[in-house]
Amino acid sequence: MTAEQQTADYIARIAKEAWVVPALPTGTPMRKIESVGIIGAGTMGGGIAMNFATAGYHVRIVETKQEALDRGLGVVRTNYQRSADRGRFPQDEVDVRMGRIHGTLKMEDFADCDLIIEAVFEDMELKKTIFGNLDRIAKPGTILATNTSGLNIDEIAAETKRPEDVIGLHFFSPANVMKLLEIVQADHTAPDVIATCMDMAQKINKVAALVGVCPGFVGNRILRQRQVQATGLVYKGVMPWDVDAALNDFGFRMGPFQMSDLAGLDIGWKKGAKTENPIRDALCELDRRGQKTGAGYYDYDENRNRQPSPVTERIIGEITGVDTKAGSPMTKDEIIEACIYPMINEGVKILEDGKAQRPGDIDVIWLNGYGWPADKGGVMYYGDTVGAAKVLEVMEKIGAENPAMAPAATLREIAASGGKFTEIDKGGLRVG
Repeated sequence: MTAEQQTADYIARIAKEAWVVPALPTGTPMRKIESVGIIGAGTMGGGIAMNFATAGYHVRIVETKQEALDRGLGVVRTNYQRSADRGRFPQDEVDVRMGRIHGTLKMEDFADCDLIIEAVFEDMELKKTIFGNLDRIAKPGTILATNTSGLNIDEIAAETKRPEDVIGLHFFSPANVMKLLEIVQADHTAPDVIATCMDMAQKINKVAALVGVCPGFVGNRILRQRQVQATGLVYKGVMPWDVDAALNDFGFRMGPFQMSDLAGLDIGWKKGAKTENPIRDALCELDRRGQKTGAGYYDYDENRNRQPSPVTERIIGEITGVDTKAGSPMTKDEIIEACIYPMINEGVKILEDGKAQRPGDIDVIWLNGYGWPADKGGVMYYGDTVGAAKVLEVMEKIGAENPAMAPAATLREIAASGGKFTEIDKGGLRVG
């Protein structure tokens, strides 16, 4: 069997295994889901609504102002119309699908929904207020879900008198396109809620993985390691475009700085703010906030073609003190090791913490939600390709500079024993 076939077989196997939840009792019943309420008609809320309407569910979507509601429903119709114009389904299907989505300005209209998904921006106090209101409004047995990308769902659930009904449904943007759905089990989430959401994920054509509550859950927790490392390399004289080029060569369509420019550098930033990333702060103060403003880490032309920016280079030099004209002090292979190996190490820590069921689920998440190159199988699979001993060698050096990235205990164990990342078994998902 060729290496390519082995990788393909692995990806096919873990895709099937991700649907299996060993901790669920045999014969766990499922709750009826016929009507879905969605809080927020923005990009995320609208995309989530499309998933359910396309699958035949009746959807209600709430906004605080009519203008925002009309705008959100208009975007949904435009998206459907674009797909119909491309021949993906008949033209009359646009009205059929839109007919399943009903807008409202009153959350009280969710009183008889079977599933309610909160999809507002990442503000803990706002989410807690919403769930307190849902506890009052929703009928008994309604599944209450948050689309948070990493906030503490146990804290959100505590705002209700029915934490057993609360779960995380982390859709990825744009939700009507991206396949991944992280289903997040909180401390008190009932087994039938988990079973129902796993089943529902298949019905709306998602690829799902069950994970536990921790900052960033599985996908974003690992992504943060890459982001921290990428920023750290800039302080060593590696320019953002050099980091991106190395990760593009590895197989990612977008490197960390390209991704930041696309998403917008001002996410979580306000004018005058001093954050843990002063380079980003300085760029935002100059109104260099990414592709949407024509400049971010890169400069962009009218067609959004990017070029390395002398302005960014100057700001990096001023803030870090490095000689930005000296060229990269690291090879592409060294940049890849510095950015990718901490991701593998964090995956091991996630398994140690009991926040993922199995190594393969981590790879399912990164293959389907973060653009991990399929020919490299996934984060944990790639770790086996490299070998635990090599990963440990690099992580020892990185951990010496940043104790938060110290090698995981299990990494040391499998490096000594010759074990594999994809065979790590720490007992599956643990809550409480």
